[in-house]
Order: sequence, then structure tokens, then C-alpha cells
Amino acid sequence: MRTMDEYKAFLAAVRTNTGLDMLTPDDEGLVSLRVDGAYTLNLQFVEATGKVLCFVEIAELPKDAPKAVYRDLLVGGLFGNETAGGYFTIEDASETVIYNYFFDGDVVAKDPEEFVSTLEKILQLCDAWAERISGNLTDDTANTPEAESPMDWDLRV
Repeated sequence: MRTMDEYKAFLAAVRTNTGLDMLTPDDEGLVSLRVDGAYTLNLQFVEATGKVLCFVEIAELPKDAPKAVYRDLLVGGLFGNETAGGYFTIEDASETVIYNYFFDGDVVAKDPEEFVSTLEKILQLCDAWAERISGNLTDDTANTPEAESPMDWDLRV
């Protein structure tokens, strides 16, 4: 899948196979779909690369979010821990955590059913991360000081 027309044809096939009529892109290739009142699943075709970016807003963080939230997101981003190959970004103005995943257009074009199955798995992953973030936001111990770290000893060379 290399062109916008191929992407639109692919989504038409997905709609036909699944009955998900709301998977209709705008002129720029963006699809936004509200899922179960919990998330907005967005798909954006990137014609320059032939990839489809899937991005989902997971949670909005308060300005005083505990360090544990950011630590978990950083570990997920750096080591792919429980991210299934995706990564997180935080929208600067709203402090919204966004999960991002790139699909290879040529690969997904071969199997629309697998594409939909992967979208479902992404939403399950987002559920797990939303719970994890919520738990860190409500955990009273998330802001308690931790044991000293060697980085705190000013022994850097």
C-alpha cells in the first residue's frame, strides 16, 4: 500500500469484511473512531512511507503526576516493556498520554482481518496501560521518596 487510493481501497475492504462502516478516511487519510466511549482510535496514512500510524489517547495526566507514572512510560518506551512494539508520547499542552503504533502498509494490506485483530489487541493494551496509569495516580506510595540512588551521591566523573 503506497498511495492514498490504495489505503482507501484497503479500508473499504476492511469495512466490507467487518461491517465497521466508521472506518472511512477523510481526504487526508485520517480515520477517527470512538470505541466503547473510552478511547478515540485514530488511523493516519503516511503516504511518504506507506505506513499507517495508529494513535490512541490513553489518559490525561495532572501537572503533579507522580514519578512512577513517568517511570513506567519511560521503561515501556525504552525497552518495549508491555508496548507490543508501539511507543508513548505526551501531548505537551494537555499532558495527554498517547499510544502510537505503526503498521506496515504492505503487510496489513494482505490481511484485513489480522489488521482488525491487531487493532483490538491495541485497545486491550491501552486498557491495561490506562489502569496502570490510574493506579499510579491514586497510589499514595507513588510520591513517597525512594531509597537513595548512586546517582544522588555526586560521584559522577
